[in-house]
Amino acid sequence: MSDDQHEIDFEKSLHTLETLVEKMEAGDLTLEQSLKAFEEGIGLTKTCQAALKHAEQRVQILVEKNGDQSLEPFDATE
Repeated sequence: MSDDQHEIDFEKSLHTLETLVEKMEAGDLTLEQSLKAFEEGIGLTKTCQAALKHAEQRVQILVEKNGDQSLEPFDATE
């Protein structure tokens, strides 16, 4: 799968997952609909995790190619 496809899958999956969560949190779904949404959400979560893992591997390869292996944890509050 191409890198662009991973990005598209991640963005689309994340958006769909967010929509499912909103619907479930609203409490307007039947039990059966909630179970179906939850099951779909599990699959979307796996898709997102795989895309993030792929991105992490690409970053690691790029860092190793540039000879700088001193990665620091990202702090979003800075």
